[in-house]
Amino acid sequence: MAGEHVHGYTAKKDSHLKRLRRIEGQVRGLQRMVEEDKYCIDILTQVSAATKALQSFSLELLDEHLSHCVVEAAQKGGPEADEKVREASDAIARLVRS
Repeated sequence: MAGEHVHGYTAKKDSHLKRLRRIEGQVRGLQRMVEEDKYCIDILTQVSAATKALQSFSLELLDEHLSHCVVEAAQKGGPEADEKVREASDAIARLVRS
């Protein structure tokens, strides 16, 4: 559509959705493990794997945001550029704390 904003992740949208479905499957697997009274350490191992998968996904998404949205805004300049940099900085801070 004309005038529709393209996000940095748009080119990889199908790949991202596939990745998120795998992560969803991991989380459902965790639910099953709890339902089936699996050993705590085995569950924690799977929690760690799901956490790493989400972290990896978020870093890739952040990289795409920086290289697309932030760069585009910086080229235009003005308050939008400042806002995009602040958003990215806040997102990085959230990721570091998690």
